[in-house]
Amino acid sequence: MAIVKTFTVSEITKRIKGVIESSFTNVSVQGEISNFKRHSSGHLYFTLKDEGAQLSAVMWRGRAGNMFFTPQDGMKVIAIGNITVYEVRGQYQIDVIQLQPLGIGELQLAFERLKQKLAAEGLFDVEHKKPLPEYPESIGIVTSPTGAAIQDILNILSRRFPAIELILYPVKVQGEGASSEIAEAIKDFNKFGKIDVMIIGRGGGSIEDLWAFNEEVVARAIYHSKIPIISAVGHEIDFTIADFVADLRAPTPSAAAELVVKHQFEIIENLRNFCYNINQEITNIITTNKDRISSLLTSYSFNRPIDLVRQYSQQVDELNRHLFQSASHSFSINQQRLDSFQKRIASINPTKVLERGYAIVYRDEKVIDRSNKLKTDEDINIKFHDGVTPAKVK
Repeated sequence: MAIVKTFTVSEITKRIKGVIESSFTNVSVQGEISNFKRHSSGHLYFTLKDEGAQLSAVMWRGRAGNMFFTPQDGMKVIAIGNITVYEVRGQYQIDVIQLQPLGIGELQLAFERLKQKLAAEGLFDVEHKKPLPEYPESIGIVTSPTGAAIQDILNILSRRFPAIELILYPVKVQGEGASSEIAEAIKDFNKFGKIDVMIIGRGGGSIEDLWAFNEEVVARAIYHSKIPIISAVGHEIDFTIADFVADLRAPTPSAAAELVVKHQFEIIENLRNFCYNINQEITNIITTNKDRISSLLTSYSFNRPIDLVRQYSQQVDELNRHLFQSASHSFSINQQRLDSFQKRIASINPTKVLERGYAIVYRDEKVIDRSNKLKTDEDINIKFHDGVTPAKVK
């Protein structure tokens, strides 16, 4: 009996790995994506399948960032890469280097699927649309700095309203990483917060060229933006997911520039009309009030208070005259009474009595009004009308 060599699982797996990996390099595999998952690490894991078999696939983060689209379940693709063996599970898989849709039909299918998904979530609903400012002062533009779109926007805005402030956030608008840059620009403008409205877009191109604006990451960035956004992608016949989510869809970048701000001459004319209307309104108000005032001035109800005031004024004059007369009469009577009192007072004035020959006797500056109050040899003072004379009682 022949001796059969025994291998460990690891040994046999390594031998198989060597055979497979050396035999299947740079292969191109066509299949339909299923079980698509984007790991938190950024790596992509999915399965390629057809009617008869399936093949596990992995695409590392560094390569995944180079795709212009996001893979979706059900999308037919062509995967280019190397067949490898994942030893831990003893499973062979394709290590994808490049992934591309099988054709335009697959992109269109992915477009419709994402459109239906986002519509079901309400991202296209009218109630979520924000109104554009009527007179923006600052406009943010998210587009390529070298494309035709930015030139069209600048030319039209400089002609329509040269005083407007424009802030360009340069991004890639197609190819690998474009959708991420566009989404990041929208978020950064919202953090910046010093713009009134935003235009995102690019010039025309194929569906592959415009695909960055069909990515879910861009759609959600537009939806969550607090700043109103105008989507201006491609030509009039081109529609992207961004158009459906944005607050306003412009058929072209040039049209976006015309929609975002009024022409300076239109604004000037509006100001003139406004000034004229205000002037007319004020004139009409003044004229109406003048007529009302004139009517009031001539009305009985307005003049009656004046008559009353005049009558009361006349009554006041009469009362004032009566008061003056009464006061004068009262003053005269009181003056007579005063004169009488003065005469009476004068008649009993001690000085006047002394002038008639009378005298007043004092002792220690006290008036002596009784003779029996005096004592012999007592010193006294006698006051005459013209002076005081000392005396002694005998």
